[in-house]
Amino acid sequence: MIIRSVKAYRILQPFVDGPYRMSKGRTADAFDAVIVALTSDEGVTGWGEMAPLGTFYSAAFAAGAEAGVAEIAPYLLGRDPRALAQISRLMDTVFAGHPYIKSAIDMACWDLAARAAGVPLVTMLGGREGDTAELYKVVTHGTPDSMAAHARRIMDEGYRRIQVKVGGDVHGDIDSLHAVAGVVPKGTVIFCDANAGWMPLKARQFVDATRDIDYVFEQPCRTLEENMSVRKACNKPMVLDESVETLEDLLAIHRMGLADGVTLKISRIGGVSKTRLLRDLAAEMGFMITVEDTGGAEIDTAAMAHLSLSTPEERRSHAIAFHQWVTIRTASNEPPVIGNRMGIPDGNGLGIDVLPETLGEPFLSLTYDR
Repeated sequence: MIIRSVKAYRILQPFVDGPYRMSKGRTADAFDAVIVALTSDEGVTGWGEMAPLGTFYSAAFAAGAEAGVAEIAPYLLGRDPRALAQISRLMDTVFAGHPYIKSAIDMACWDLAARAAGVPLVTMLGGREGDTAELYKVVTHGTPDSMAAHARRIMDEGYRRIQVKVGGDVHGDIDSLHAVAGVVPKGTVIFCDANAGWMPLKARQFVDATRDIDYVFEQPCRTLEENMSVRKACNKPMVLDESVETLEDLLAIHRMGLADGVTLKISRIGGVSKTRLLRDLAAEMGFMITVEDTGGAEIDTAAMAHLSLSTPEERRSHAIAFHQWVTIRTASNEPPVIGNRMGIPDGNGLGIDVLPETLGEPFLSLTYDR
């Protein structure tokens, strides 16, 4: 089997609930997705997707992914898509760095390989552990009253896990967390996510003023050393997200005793291949694990679901249903959401049925002609 053709699309995915707000005035109105389709000489097509959250969240940006995919695509033609490790090494050889550019391609290879083998992707990722993963929802940044109202709406929908955005004005964020904690039922799982927005001084102020609230502190500062200084003063479990990009990062976090859990984002790490490696090592190291991404619709959410449901159940924290965030549909048979839990679509590979007519014209279309 070889890759016969490569197509790539770019599509804007507006948010259902309007702008997504983080601290310091950072907002986004949509995911700007790059979607890749790889078709074999046997007529099997695999799909991959990556979508950054604006240009402020990470070094990834859609225009960069569009340009990078076009650079890498010619090297894929004629290659066996089932040779997943080889293709991963090939991409790193012909295009140094920029892991987010390779993510959708790698995901499409996994989807194609699983479809060709006639099995769900979860089977190739280690096997299914449980039928569904529990979902969380995000309380985006705002005033204490608006965030409390948002949290109350999430509770009314049946969710019992929330991520509260902090990382801005520390005194305002302290008030916001108290407001949110005051309206959610006892036993609600609260993650406070600063998205690396604070210096250690502010993070320690926040921890000191919120010791009476039960929550998990997520990525208070940017560097490992800064987070370690907060960890020493913190009586809360800590999870790191933005700090986890490479195997070396994960090993350093484990060696330093820096966190109780990690959030692995597929496009930040460079695709399903490398995410699976870090996930499996994190599980062996005893971390709690969340597998998600920076954004996307049905394709990317399906990959997140397969990776989540093949994570050891006792190590799985929660998941997120990004395909419910956006106003457009790029595939049918999407990951099923029932109440506050998400499963895996029935079918081989990712299980979804992509609707090419919703993607528009490809910005790239190459065919192997040898």
